[in-house]
Amino acid sequence: MKNTAIIIPTRLGAQRFPNKPLAKINNLPMIIHVLNRAKESNVGNVLVATPDHEIIEVIKKNGGKAILTSFNHISGSDRVYEVYKKELRSKNNFNLIINLQGDMPNIEPSSISKLVKLMRNNTCDIGTLASRIKNKKDINNPNIVKVSTNHILEDNSFLITKDFFRTTDDSNFEEIYHHIGIYAFTNSALEKYVNFPKSKLELERNLEQMRAMENNLSIKVGLCNSNPLSVDTKEDLVNVSKEMINK
Repeated sequence: MKNTAIIIPTRLGAQRFPNKPLAKINNLPMIIHVLNRAKESNVGNVLVATPDHEIIEVIKKNGGKAILTSFNHISGSDRVYEVYKKELRSKNNFNLIINLQGDMPNIEPSSISKLVKLMRNNTCDIGTLASRIKNKKDINNPNIVKVSTNHILEDNSFLITKDFFRTTDDSNFEEIYHHIGIYAFTNSALEKYVNFPKSKLELERNLEQMRAMENNLSIKVGLCNSNPLSVDTKEDLVNVSKEMINK
């Protein structure tokens, strides 16, 4: 899909897990697993956005393209926008920009392509994915971001999101899902998003998508049939590594 680009924001300076993108899974840096999954989705151009020369060298060595960005971005989407502005905006034909987080090495390429298809067949500013919660204890695990909807997500549905959160008192678990860290922006929505200041709930919940919601950008969510895990800690890395080895 020539009008789509995947941009993967990543940096070495994560507080909880420094140098996380270069941590190895099956002898390959995590960021390269994400890069390869993005390429395998076959939805369009794939670029890595990073302020770190070390990551750029690793990406180039493994056949990818990386763009050097500022260190001073307040969110991954702001870093994505810098690369869009530098590399793609002047070409005019890129109207769908995928922000694929660089710490999800086991995302299925088919999940990425499904999100692109949902965005192409529907109308909204931003699209994302979620999977079913299998363990009810995860509902109030603050390390797992949740998304809620007004109706039950079906395989081919694309529903307006009700809210994003880390913990909740809501007892209606059927309409609460495990949020997957991928966003599809229309080019105009991305431009609007980065020009909004950080919002109240974005700061309170440490969730960048709240900036979009509090500024009335429409976000729809589709169902992801797999459950890709974000790597935030070394323990997460061990769990993801085991899962990927078993596959």
